[in-house]
Amino acid sequence: MDFLRTILIVLLVFFALRFSWKLAKPYLMRYIAKKMGERFEKSFGANPFGNNPFGKNTQEEEGTITIDRDAPNTRRTSKKVGDYVDFEEVE
Repeated sequence: MDFLRTILIVLLVFFALRFSWKLAKPYLMRYIAKKMGERFEKSFGANPFGNNPFGKNTQEEEGTITIDRDAPNTRRTSKKVGDYVDFEEVE
């Protein structure tokens, strides 16, 4: 009789945990998504998809044009990349 009682208790605990997990899973997933969103905003700034996505603190008026250049002549055309091979279709 003790063996059947133990099996019944184990099954009852198993099904109770399974049922409570189904109830708690949406809240847990919502909490995890909220925390991940907060970490994303923290790492990329308060408004990652707004007018200033990279955190540059420039105060420019709308309509002004600015050109940021790295270094002059960074691209060289005389550099040999490889050989050109012309392929023909074979039928």
